[in-house]
Amino acid sequence: MTAVEDADRERTVAEFGEAVNMTAGDLEKWLRTDESKSVGQSSGDGESVGHASGRRIVDLLRTKSDELDEDDIAHMRKVVGYVHRHTAQRPAGDVTHTKWRYSLMNWGHDPVK
Repeated sequence: MTAVEDADRERTVAEFGEAVNMTAGDLEKWLRTDESKSVGQSSGDGESVGHASGRRIVDLLRTKSDELDEDDIAHMRKVVGYVHRHTAQRPAGDVTHTKWRYSLMNWGHDPVK
């Protein structure tokens, strides 16, 4: 791995750590709720894209940084991009019980934390 690739990997891991503010346990618990299952774009198999991503995020949070492969890093980039785009679309008012918040939580980010 080149120095540039190594720096990009480290930056991605750091950005993922900033974007994902839920613990693996909190996210796992959230993914079992009806609210979690009620939001998101269908992936065609009965589970939303975000919900499937949440399960992957739980695994990533439990993986040591030096054990992450390129697919893991690519998914981390996807998570960071989603969280950044979605938080920029924050609706006005109290977001506690909104689909907007629930969707973000499926991606490991609780905006009211």
